Amino acid sequence: MYRKSKRQRKRPIKKRRGLKIKRFIFFVVFLLILFLLYRLFLGDDKTVFVENPLLIFNPELSLSESYETEDNESLETLKKNYYIVDGKTGLDPKLFNTEAFEKENLTIKLKKKKPKVLVFHTHSHEAFADSRPNTEEDTIVGVGDELCRILEEKYGINCLHVTDKFDYIDGEVSILGAYERMEPVIRDYLKKNKSIEMVIDLHRDGVADGTRLVTDIDGKSTAQVMFFNGICRIWKNGTLTEIEGLENPYLKTNLALSYKMKKNADAAYPGFARKIYINAYRYSLHMKPLSTLIEMGAQTNTVEEEYNACEPLASVIAETILKKEQDD
Repeated sequence: MYRKSKRQRKRPIKKRRGLKIKRFIFFVVFLLILFLLYRLFLGDDKTVFVENPLLIFNPELSLSESYETEDNESLETLKKNYYIVDGKTGLDPKLFNTEAFEKENLTIKLKKKKPKVLVFHTHSHEAFADSRPNTEEDTIVGVGDELCRILEEKYGINCLHVTDKFDYIDGEVSILGAYERMEPVIRDYLKKNKSIEMVIDLHRDGVADGTRLVTDIDGKSTAQVMFFNGICRIWKNGTLTEIEGLENPYLKTNLALSYKMKKNADAAYPGFARKIYINAYRYSLHMKPLSTLIEMGAQTNTVEEEYNACEPLASVIAETILKKEQDD
């Protein structure tokens, strides 16, 4: 009885040891998965930024690039005055040529009854600090309506505002895949409306809860804006490499457009435009030469601040694409 009882007492100990081993193996596998995910989404040690579906395009998470050298003074100056560069990419000197930007003709020809600017929202759900639930006019879509109204009524630029919801699946917000769902729809609109020359993907940024992106324009508390470019280039083994399958034939014109809009904004409304954000991927900027992605404020701004930003933004857009015609 004693020996039998002793063996019986040992079995639970073995089971406990087996359970500990299983837990240890599970923990090691879990750490390995975390490491693989880290490598997949963050890449090499130059990467400091991750897109979070709830906090989109947050420049506060970026650090300066170590690849720029002392003899690359022009890029350093550009970065200081105009750009925030995500850690996954860099300022390719073949792309960032301000002399070429200045020579780029960005003007459009107006037609009274045909749309010249298409505005849409890859992330239509984006709302603000005091947005009312289930009220579209309190979201970035409502801000898009106001921007189009001003462009049409004040500057004679006819707009097509696409309000399709690319970030919803079965009535639920689903950001993953929104850019892929957006492209065929927007291409179809462009095919049916050949008069369109400029395409604006209008967003709002996502920032830390304590961050307030505001400035004063004509005594009004106004959300700041940020022009955004994806340049289809990423760090790979220490080299800035084009991303296969994400080509953009209009990249240089995209960059010239954001540069001139930032420059015009700084001249007319100092403090209104934040630095242009440069990220690695393509986003929605490859369907027309005059394509831009604009971040209007953030989730911490009020609806009123967002609407107040529409007037100066419309002015900057008009100044950029109508300037030569106005001079004639």
